[in-house]
Amino acid sequence: LWRLGYCARLLKTNHFRTAASNTSFPAVWMLLAQHSGRIPGLFVVVKKNTFFTMPETVEDKTNPELYLPHPGVRGMTLLNREAFKRTVVVPALKVKKEIVHNVLKSLKQSVLQRPGLKRVVEDPEDEDSRFVILDPHKVPEFSLGESEQQVLKQLSVHPEVSRYHLELTYENFKSEEILRAVLPEGQDVTSGFSRVGHIAHLNLRDHQLPYRHLIGQVIMDKNPGITCVVNKTNIIDSTYRNFEMEVLAGENNLVTKVKENNLAYELDFSKVYWNPRLSTEHGRIVELLKAGDVLFDVFAGIGPFAIPAARRKCRVFANDLNPESYTWLLHNCKLNKVDTRVKVFNMDGRDFLRGPVREELSKELPLLKEEEKTAFHIVMNLPALAVEFLDVFRHLLVGEPCSPACLPTVHCYGFSKHSNPARDIQERAEASLGTSLAGRCSTFLVRNVAPNKEMLCLSFQIPADVLYKRPCP
Repeated sequence: LWRLGYCARLLKTNHFRTAASNTSFPAVWMLLAQHSGRIPGLFVVVKKNTFFTMPETVEDKTNPELYLPHPGVRGMTLLNREAFKRTVVVPALKVKKEIVHNVLKSLKQSVLQRPGLKRVVEDPEDEDSRFVILDPHKVPEFSLGESEQQVLKQLSVHPEVSRYHLELTYENFKSEEILRAVLPEGQDVTSGFSRVGHIAHLNLRDHQLPYRHLIGQVIMDKNPGITCVVNKTNIIDSTYRNFEMEVLAGENNLVTKVKENNLAYELDFSKVYWNPRLSTEHGRIVELLKAGDVLFDVFAGIGPFAIPAARRKCRVFANDLNPESYTWLLHNCKLNKVDTRVKVFNMDGRDFLRGPVREELSKELPLLKEEEKTAFHIVMNLPALAVEFLDVFRHLLVGEPCSPACLPTVHCYGFSKHSNPARDIQERAEASLGTSLAGRCSTFLVRNVAPNKEMLCLSFQIPADVLYKRPCP
């Protein structure tokens, strides 16, 4: 990262230094390659899953201060939108108003694109003409390239570029540009947030806290539909899976509605756990289920596994220890019209496994024949602790084992900071179960939670010698 940052600065420095001599852009790339030990073809771009992140700022190579707010905003903690005003000089092309549309279409790569800015403005000295505002990134030194000049020649437009004084206001700057101008130089800027309905959820660092209310207001201003911005103020409580939060901007209304995989959920974000980054994982597990299957959701939350499973005509037993989650789970089952297929419990996870789960398995498994297609799935989505609950399966049932094909499948989630997280979570699960899972389990990487911290899902059928305690003769 240090080398890449150094090379980026080197590229920028040499680009400005050689602009007067009209250095070609490929030559600058070769300069970067020379210093980095790599060539451009070896740079790899990885597409990530994104969640309502603030737009990235494209650095201006021709005028580094062009898209920066007024320098007087540095250190501002109470948002003053008027202080962001400034006037910059940009290239503009004078054209007859009747051909403006054709010019815009032909030069669309060179026209200025900024939030809230008009691309075409009136000429105060000629009512029959208009100024088309051009992007100084694409029109360096206020001179059009040969290809653009050829296009204008075909449209009978004089290619001379004028200097236009453009006023930029708070509305014309992007979120990151504003925050980068306000926070002390060299400090990290908030790069994104999670959106939960009308709520934007931040995880601010310590150095950003003095500016937290301004950051919240900027995010709310720049993201339509966001009416409340909150910051997490403590780590997730492992008992009820919620955390304390501070409202930074907007209304103090934390009851919201979200949609995931074509289903609607309502919740109080301050009292229950909800993570929009898990929508893909919820869908992956539900896709494994077939109509008639049975799902036991040990840590159900407000129902992101249970409710879509019920919509697939599965029988669902859903449990959560948090009374608020239990209440919203009941509410969401009714909201999605699956309340007749979901039995809801408000119990500790161990008590749920030793009670309703054991009772249902004891009743159902002896009746199943090998050719029957009903499958039993147990989801344990409490990554901080779920692996520790696996010991409950030791001799949970008494009697002769059912057919191996009918043994319940467990999907157990966990965090790992190990260099080999898949092996780590498997070994911890084996320690809880008291048996080896070699060749009998699969591990799925769900997401990267933090640097060197992964969330994984370990799936396996409970071995018969673990699940069953055979009666003495």
